[in-house]
Amino acid sequence: MPDPERADAGQAFPVYITVVAGLLFLALAYLAVGQAAATRSEAQTAADAAALAAALETRDRLTDEWVAQVLEPDRWQDIFDGRVPVPNACWRARELAAANGATVDCAPDGLLAYTVVAETDEPVGVTIVPGTEDKKATESARAVVESRCSFKPPAEAADDEELPELSCKGGDNWDMDPDDLADLPHPEDLFDVHLAD
Repeated sequence: MPDPERADAGQAFPVYITVVAGLLFLALAYLAVGQAAATRSEAQTAADAAALAAALETRDRLTDEWVAQVLEPDRWQDIFDGRVPVPNACWRARELAAANGATVDCAPDGLLAYTVVAETDEPVGVTIVPGTEDKKATESARAVVESRCSFKPPAEAADDEELPELSCKGGDNWDMDPDDLADLPHPEDLFDVHLAD
């Protein structure tokens, strides 16, 4: 006559195998999701960095233009509004994206903004989810350059002011002497660069 306790033990083994196989499948599925999320995060980081790089390059070129025209306050507002010819800075976005393992499509978005779409060079890789072997992540970002400063136009300035005073966000005021231009605002004083939604 068979031992009932041994028969019960034999029936538990298939259940144990099924539970372990199910847990292993879940672990592999979570790993696949994690790999996809990491690849997507890499694409977003590359897009953000590339868009900011292009905007920062434009900010620096606008500052150079302002320094060159500092004795011509009638030109300042055009510079602060981006209505002066500055080179397209998408080359800087592509350069930085390549350093971050991505390729980008970049385009100016208005006078003072860049929109970048980045795609990772490396795919998600082999997972239990079919089709991920060659799947790359694509994300986009938009960076904006904004003037931080305002001033009274020369016609509205007081007669004794040769150059208008710049009033910038954060309480920074720049009262410039046309005979001593050694202490001019830096790019980060004149313009703010940030990611936009």
